[in-house]
Amino acid sequence: MTLEEDVEGQGALASRSKFNRISNWLAALIDRYQPPEQVVMITTAIIVGLGTGLGAVVFIWLLEQIGKFTRLVETWIGSIVGMFLVMGAAGLVVGFVIEKWAAEAKGHGVPEVMEALVLRGGRIRPRVAALKVLASSLTIGTGGSAGREGPIVQVGSALGSTLGQLLHFPNDRVSTLVACGAAAGIAATFNAPIAGAIFALEVILNRFTVRHFGSVVISSVSAAIIGRAFLGDEPAFTVPAFALNSVAELPVYLVLGVLAALVAVLFIRLLYRAEGWFDAWHIPLAFKTALGMLLTAAVAIILPDRHVLGPGLDLIGDAIGGDFQLTLGLMAALLVLKLLATTFTLGSGNSGGVFAPGLFMGAVLGGMVGTVAHGLWPQVVIHPGAYAIVGMAAVFSGAARAPITAVLIVFEMSNDYRLILPLMMATVISTLLAEHLFPWSIYTLKLKLKGITLQLGRDVDVLQGVMAEEIMSPAKTVDTNMTVSELVDLLAITHSHGFAVVDKDEHFWGVVTVTDVDRALAQHIPEDTTVMYIATPRDKVQVAYPDETIDVILTRMSVRGLGRLPVISREDPEKLVGLIRRHDIIKSYNLALTRRAELQHRAKQMKLRNIDGIEFLSYSLEAEDPAVGVQVKELAAKLPDDCILVSIRRDGRVFIPHGKTRFQAGDQVTAFVSNSHVEGVSTCLKQHITPPETS
Repeated sequence: MTLEEDVEGQGALASRSKFNRISNWLAALIDRYQPPEQVVMITTAIIVGLGTGLGAVVFIWLLEQIGKFTRLVETWIGSIVGMFLVMGAAGLVVGFVIEKWAAEAKGHGVPEVMEALVLRGGRIRPRVAALKVLASSLTIGTGGSAGREGPIVQVGSALGSTLGQLLHFPNDRVSTLVACGAAAGIAATFNAPIAGAIFALEVILNRFTVRHFGSVVISSVSAAIIGRAFLGDEPAFTVPAFALNSVAELPVYLVLGVLAALVAVLFIRLLYRAEGWFDAWHIPLAFKTALGMLLTAAVAIILPDRHVLGPGLDLIGDAIGGDFQLTLGLMAALLVLKLLATTFTLGSGNSGGVFAPGLFMGAVLGGMVGTVAHGLWPQVVIHPGAYAIVGMAAVFSGAARAPITAVLIVFEMSNDYRLILPLMMATVISTLLAEHLFPWSIYTLKLKLKGITLQLGRDVDVLQGVMAEEIMSPAKTVDTNMTVSELVDLLAITHSHGFAVVDKDEHFWGVVTVTDVDRALAQHIPEDTTVMYIATPRDKVQVAYPDETIDVILTRMSVRGLGRLPVISREDPEKLVGLIRRHDIIKSYNLALTRRAELQHRAKQMKLRNIDGIEFLSYSLEAEDPAVGVQVKELAAKLPDDCILVSIRRDGRVFIPHGKTRFQAGDQVTAFVSNSHVEGVSTCLKQHITPPETS
């Protein structure tokens, strides 16, 4: 370890120690007075909202100061040269800051917040907020094509997470405060408290519950109050009184929804394709971000007024206010160049949001559709500007898969309700079509590329490494000859919702639930009727097997809305071995996250011990290889110490192996191995030692 690393480590320990002292003092204060839970959550939600609102004010002020400095430099040394110089220098600084201190500040920020919620219980490092403000201010203030909402969402989320950690809150409460910060960020940035609250629930948490709703709304309103006090209470756009002129316009809005979906999918794919290109270059991040800013500047000079720089919402507001009196050629150029500029800015790793660029492209697309339709049917389509407003919501929703947020934010930004019908129709069409064309949103694709697939706010991919036999509960059973009356008494005593049914030989016969009992009583079936006459028989019951992974079982349960699945033996289908219930799924999820965290910790420890001699290697197993058919725990004793089995790709899915995982032919095994033990690992896994692929 170098002296510099040692000093940095000591500084981090000192900061952590100070953080812990403050945290322990605050937790002791709460324990002493023991306020009601509702009071604690409301108070903390207000604190997060006020803090995020003030953060947004500071961020916007900082953007203005950097913008003034940029214009001053351009005045001194020339417009074109000054723009390239300032943007290139900003990219260098942003890349250095991100790589050195906060990798989470890279890109548009929202996926990092979602990842923290899914994998770390909402825990975000406190430093992320300050460094995100700095990096985003430099990116956007000097002209980078990005929005300011993503950074503020991440700042608010980091603030909420930090407060939750200070107060020793459990994961669920920390996650709620993270969502509060995200809602407050949108509310303060766009003066849109309703959309902020819905954004947090629809995108960040990916679930609507009463438990979170109150805190999120309070935080959003608190931030909006601060924003209005310092930034004014005018809507983001001042637009004319557009309305639906005729029902005959609806087919035109339908076409707009379809085109918006295509633009949204193109935006997602191009942005992440560029990110993949930049990530593949083995050069310091600072050079990548600088190059991205220079490419953005090169795109901007194609148009005389450089309209594609920055968020671009001022141009959109003016254009809508003037009923979008732009030429088709100019609008087409704005759409294409804004797409390229945003791709270069964010794809290279600079910091900023995708919200505003999506609105910009949607407005331009809507203006084009409205202009063409007005030229063809001037008596029906009167105002092209109305289509620009609808296009904003449609493109953003197609990219983010957040139709409710999109409708509400455009409504709040324009303060005009009369377009709500075409707004809802085009937005829903765009969302459904975009989801059909490409399953991941602009936020979830970044997580998918890291091996995280979200379903109802949870990472489904981690469940691919957990088997049913690891987490299933013992099955409570009743005999087929038990009467309905006896079953009612048993349900009341045990508070269970159902039982597996077995015959006199303990063979699995079926399942009986409270619903079956209620149906029987409603039909006035005699109470001495046996269970087998009201239960669901074996051939109509969905079942699971001990060696099935939980992600497969979860999908099977969600399709039918089932609360439990009996687990039966593959060798003997009449043998009941356990039961999978909803709380078992939660248990498996926590187990999978623990395994992932342990794996990451072990990999980090190996890297620290031998940073120059460790690499990822990939092995393809064939039927004759010695590892095939063997469990990981049986192979572990033969593997070298400096080796970690990171993942197995099987049938197109990737999961983290564990002790009971059994290798199969066709498996693609990825291992983290020191150079000196490559041959030993190959001997354990492969019959014939062949050079493994280096990842």
